[in-house]
Parts: sequence; structure tokens; C-alpha cells
Amino acid sequence: MKNVSKIIPCYAADTSGVCSALYELGGLTVVHDASGCNSTYSTHDEPRWTKMKSNIFISAMTELDAIMGNDEKLIADTVSSAHDKNPAFIALCGSPMPMMTGVDFDALALEVESRSGIKTIPLHTNGTRSYIEGASEALCEVVRAYAEPGERIENGVNVLGLTPLDLPLGSDAAIKKWLLENDFEPVCTLAMGATLDDVKKMPRAAVSLVVSYSGFAAAQYLKDTYGIPIVCGVPLGSEFPFDLAGAMFWAIEHNEDYLYSSMHQSGGDTVIIGESIFASSLACAIESDRRGHATVISTLPTDSRLLAEGDVMLTAEEDIEAFLRDYKPVCVIADPLYKYITPYSAKFVNLPHFAFSGRCYEKHMTNVIDRRLQEILK
Repeated sequence: MKNVSKIIPCYAADTSGVCSALYELGGLTVVHDASGCNSTYSTHDEPRWTKMKSNIFISAMTELDAIMGNDEKLIADTVSSAHDKNPAFIALCGSPMPMMTGVDFDALALEVESRSGIKTIPLHTNGTRSYIEGASEALCEVVRAYAEPGERIENGVNVLGLTPLDLPLGSDAAIKKWLLENDFEPVCTLAMGATLDDVKKMPRAAVSLVVSYSGFAAAQYLKDTYGIPIVCGVPLGSEFPFDLAGAMFWAIEHNEDYLYSSMHQSGGDTVIIGESIFASSLACAIESDRRGHATVISTLPTDSRLLAEGDVMLTAEEDIEAFLRDYKPVCVIADPLYKYITPYSAKFVNLPHFAFSGRCYEKHMTNVIDRRLQEILK
């Protein structure tokens, strides 16, 4: 059977992506699903849960609610919770059961907003897609709802796609530090270390730096609406951060996109498995540090422009396993759980990815921003 994972797990679902993207923005996120699933969405896929409060609720949908189409329970409970918590906004998202019963989240959001008087954002998750899709829609809709035009901030930078599902906690501080050291002005780091006031200022930035594909749709919206150019890449290694900073200055000067992470030369005896922008940035860092070349396997949805020629997008376990078997890499860099479908002959370098292995290797996840490769790949 195609697309069945027998050994490796699946990535965090789109609902988890929504919860992660909106976690720090002061809203009320309601997942329409059966009672008990809040733990799955918010605890197992959310490392901030024990350190920082956030209003993430579950609708506690029952079998009878699903069969009878009892939307009133979700609307009334959401409005009641909103009156208690007074959130900045409300976000409604779905799970597999509402998908099967055909719940109209656009209509529900209009009704909740009408009764509560609080802006309500419908998000069209169904629990069957990856966190990338959920976080991408959530970030884009928040930017669309709250961005306010204003005077341009010289060398101002939006950082987009920054969630703990892709980068370790503390990456927001590390990226801000790196930006300041390179004469940039951080405007908003969405969605770690950011507030809605930061989101409002995003149209004033001079460039958008996308650090995971979760932020690409929001960056494209800012590009289409406010003319802010896009640069893709994560500052990893010794030399690549300098190259990336140069690409950002070039993008500002020429007001053109620079999808820099895709400009590595695919090939060599190393294969990197994971999210497209992070994996491609790591390939760039390996190349910049004169450690050879690497081929990227993007295991999540992405734009083909973000991959170098020769890189591949493979999501099925059997396809990834077959590619590795035919490629015969000397070294594979990936989350530790990919080790079990990697040829025994290849050296395996652990690089935990929270969206894939969750808390299993959380204690081994450290800041990777502007760090030397030998520290990242030890």
C-alpha cells in the first residue's frame, strides 16, 4: 500500500501547526475535535506548554454533535470562553471529524465574530495534512488581518516561519542577535518572540527572511501587497550567515527576491532529509565551509523554487528508503528516527526535528543559529 509508514512516524498535523503559529499572539485558538485531543495538539507538539500560557481550547465534540450537526455548542462555548478570556482574536480550526461532516468554518467564524464582537479567523485544517500547511495558513491570515502600512524601517527585517516545530526554543533571540550584528533591524519574528503589535509593523520592513516553508505564504502576501522582497535561508555554519546577510542587502537594494537557500549545488556523498528551507540552508552551509556538496530530500510540502536542481521532494517512507538505497550516500543528516530506513553503510548524523520526533530528542536540541557546523552536526 502506497504512502503507509511502517517504520517512521508522520509529521505533526496541520492543527498543531496552527496552535504553534498562534501560541504567543494573545488569541484564543479553538480546535473543533473530540475531548482529550488538546493534549495531542498542544502538549506533544508544543515545547512551550510548561513555560508559557496560551489559550488553546478543544470543542469537546461528541458523537451526537457530529451526527446532528450541532454547531451551536461550538459557537456558544467559544463565545463564552472569549468573554472570560478577552483574547485579542479568535481562531477556529478543524480536525478529521469536522472534515467528514462538512463543517463550514467560514460561516462559524462569522457567527462567532458577530456574537462576541472579537475578530474571528477561520482556518481550514483537517488533521490529515502536515504542520506546514496549518502554520502557513495561520501565519498568512494573521498578517493579512493585522498588518498596517507605515513608513519604511531602514534595513528592517521580518523573520517568518519561526516556530519551535522547526527551530529550537531560543532561536528568536539568536536570530535577532545575528540580525543586529549585521546592521539589520528586527521588525517581527513570527511566531516566536513576536506580538500582534510587531505583526502590525511588518509592512514597514525592507525585507522578509523566511526560515521555514511555514512562513513562505505570509512572505508572499507581504511581497504582493507591500512590495517587500523575500530571502529564504537559515544562518547556519561559519560562512553561510555572511552570504545570507549579503543576499538580504542585495534584495533590499534591488527590491527583488533572493531564494538563497536553493542556490547550493546538489550532489556529493551527503544527503540531508527534512524541511526544505532548513535542509537547503544546511547544504549551503556545508558548501560554504568547503565540506563538499549535499543533496536535499524535502519530506514536507514546498515550492519547487526552494530546491536546487537534483534535490527531491519525497513524502512516502518507501520512496525515501528507495532513494537512499539507490543513491548510496556516505553520510545522511536527519532526525534520529530516519536512521531506521537509512542504509547501514551510511554514517548517520542526528539532527532532531521537533515536528517529527516530538519530545523524544528534545534534550538534544540546541540553538543552531550562527553556529559552526561541527557544533550543529556533532
